[in-house]
Amino acid sequence: MLRLALRMAAHRISALLAVACAVLGGAALLTATGVLAESGLRSHLPPGRLGGADVVVAADQEFHPGGDLPIALPERATVPGGLVDRLAALPGVTAAVGDIGFPAALVDAGGGVVPADEDPGTAGHGWSSTTLLAGPRVEGRAPSGAGEVAVGAGAGLAVGDTAEVVANGRPAAYRVSAVVHAPDTGVYFADGTALRLAGRDGAGPRAGTVDLVGLRVESGAGERVAAAVRDEVAGTGLEVVTGADRGEAVAPGVGSARPLLILLAGSLAGIVLLITGFVVAGALGVTIAGQRRDLALMRAVGATPRQIRRLAAAQSTAVAAVALVPGVALGYLLADRFRGLLADRGVLPGELPLTFGPLPALATLLLVAAAVRLSARCAAWRTSRRPATEAVAESRSEPRSPSPGRTYAGLLLILGACVLSAAPLWSRTVVGASATSLAGIVAAIGLALSGPALVRRAGGAVVRRLRPGVAAPTWLALSNVHAYALRLAGVVSPLAMAVVFVLTYTFAQTTVLAATSDDTRAGTAARYEVSAPALGGLPAGTLSAVREVAGVRAAAPVRTTTVVWEYEEFGEPAAESAPATVVGPDARHVLDLGVTDGGLDRLTGATVAVSADAARTRDAGLGKRVRLVLGDGARVDARVVAVYERGLGFGPVVLSRQLAAGHTTSGLDRSVLVRTDGTSRAGQGLAALAAGRPGLTVADTAADATGAKAPPEVWVNLAVIVVLLGYLLLSIANKLVTATAQRRAEIAALRLVGTTPRQIRAMMRREAAVIAASALVCGLLLSAVPLALLGQGFLGRPWPAGPAWLLPAAAATVVATAWLTVELPTRHALRTPPAEALRA
Repeated sequence: MLRLALRMAAHRISALLAVACAVLGGAALLTATGVLAESGLRSHLPPGRLGGADVVVAADQEFHPGGDLPIALPERATVPGGLVDRLAALPGVTAAVGDIGFPAALVDAGGGVVPADEDPGTAGHGWSSTTLLAGPRVEGRAPSGAGEVAVGAGAGLAVGDTAEVVANGRPAAYRVSAVVHAPDTGVYFADGTALRLAGRDGAGPRAGTVDLVGLRVESGAGERVAAAVRDEVAGTGLEVVTGADRGEAVAPGVGSARPLLILLAGSLAGIVLLITGFVVAGALGVTIAGQRRDLALMRAVGATPRQIRRLAAAQSTAVAAVALVPGVALGYLLADRFRGLLADRGVLPGELPLTFGPLPALATLLLVAAAVRLSARCAAWRTSRRPATEAVAESRSEPRSPSPGRTYAGLLLILGACVLSAAPLWSRTVVGASATSLAGIVAAIGLALSGPALVRRAGGAVVRRLRPGVAAPTWLALSNVHAYALRLAGVVSPLAMAVVFVLTYTFAQTTVLAATSDDTRAGTAARYEVSAPALGGLPAGTLSAVREVAGVRAAAPVRTTTVVWEYEEFGEPAAESAPATVVGPDARHVLDLGVTDGGLDRLTGATVAVSADAARTRDAGLGKRVRLVLGDGARVDARVVAVYERGLGFGPVVLSRQLAAGHTTSGLDRSVLVRTDGTSRAGQGLAALAAGRPGLTVADTAADATGAKAPPEVWVNLAVIVVLLGYLLLSIANKLVTATAQRRAEIAALRLVGTTPRQIRAMMRREAAVIAASALVCGLLLSAVPLALLGQGFLGRPWPAGPAWLLPAAAATVVATAWLTVELPTRHALRTPPAEALRA
């Protein structure tokens, strides 16, 4: 069977090129997605400033919902400070260090902030933390007292110099007592000074705690000490990490990138599998349709239906095996390029590597092989089941009537897609918008199933209305459309899917971005935003100084964090991570969230405000209590004091300042929103304030609210769209070329009865025009309902937001693809003498 399959494949190698290209592209996309998923599960961050620690004890920075993947918690959770002495007393431990991090930044003589190796929000440490560095070389001595610091060699300072340091929002001058030569260094203070600056020595919310405990141990005692430490902290919720896992403890916000890779791979997997399966099945359908006569003759000489299907599957598998190897290799390269894009856009940390293991390749081999074999068997099913004489008679024509089951299944999918399109009407969220893209793809698959019946009916209606004097090429083209509806639908459906895919996915992104910008613009009453990103947060006294600027009407501090919202969905527990804004009652003077119930003036104590969508779907109306897990893992029970409409621009939940106090890595505010009287003097006064205070920046909120600066996720999604669209168009082009090339006998027969090459080219061009027009009309119709409902749900109008040039560009691409992939194979077929073409 295998030998016969290989001989058939060699005889039809040009027809099987479409299958090979479809498999190669699909394997590349599936492998790349698998690499992202595996990296999210197995990749490790470098240990960085913990490179010298043998064992690290830190809090668990993940929330573990039942039956689901863990959710990363980006805010630093603390460890009891008393644990340091207990662990130091364990046998084999040579040093135990309680590490703390707090905002710190160096300021040069010109008032500029010196770039640091570490995140400025956690760059400040006690001197004992240098023990955890991997092989540091120190010039000078340890800081002593409150007036000395040690800095990294990259700061450009020498021992004895005086440096201005903004530590936890407090600027002061310090003498440099040491220069530390090591990667990922920060600013090191005397241990007592660091505790005081970080607020760990008094009665604050984090007093008596450290961020983590690093241990140095005797040579060869690592595993023994790690086991002893695990016994010591058992039942406390703390984690003990060694080796490559130490990088996860350096910065919780960076470590949360790994779960992001898993989520990204999961979101891509569905659409990649759908498109890959669709393209591979379509290519195999066209290829095996060209072999129906060969298969029918084998039935006539005694081959069983099962043997016919096995032969088709074996032939297709042999071709797929050749394309799988380069496809998998290309997938690994594609994953690396995609990781670079994510890092450049700030979605992933640049230091997070990918994990290149064999599992993605193995999964791709299994999935693609299964898809190829199943598609081949389905394509050969009708020929294999027909009686031998009927199979031979039908091999030169199409079945007289498309399968009713297939037609009804397709219509049901289109109807289901229309129902799915209504999601944005009741869920004005990113999840609701994603239903638009999915509905378009489902409708396109429904068109592929019901297409033959629809094309046959439409073609028959057009042929019956043709005038007697119509040109011969036009009559031939439309007769072919009617007689070969299955063939035409096989090339129209993927082109329509390409139109649906690019329109729904692109406009879903741009519409959500436009709606978010509208919410932000309408809800931001402040004209300016004052921030200090290079300092890790706003210095002390910034808020009062801003309020004293002439022309300032109101100013309120704002910070952001992440929460996990626990709720019930369909009677089952559910949890979702979401960004949260932290404000106080004074925020009502600078923000207009569209409050419909309650008020932001009540946002004090253990209270929250929630979006109307969240209130409706999670039973969190005014006065209700909600269960939240804050960014550091602390569980809180808060009362809802306000419900607002602009959840897309401001997130599903807003926390009070008291509720978030002590539960963020840095206690400093991220920015101050400023509402002015509208005169230029206020802007000039704020600019003068920023110029006189190192690290302060002033931005116009109107520019930010326009959406001109798209979030990194938008660019990532658009890059995915371009890659998938390229694969889809390449596969469609190969399929069209194959379908046209298989008509050599038909073209030769027309020439033998007197049709001129010019008339044949005219006929094929008209068929190409019908293909392009049908694909565009079907693609637009299938996209119209999802996009209209998307626009209505998000923008209050029945059309989406997005670039006006996208539709004509899609139309031009479809027309060019249809014309080139029909015209070029036709010209090649006309070069072959008719008699020779009929013998082939």
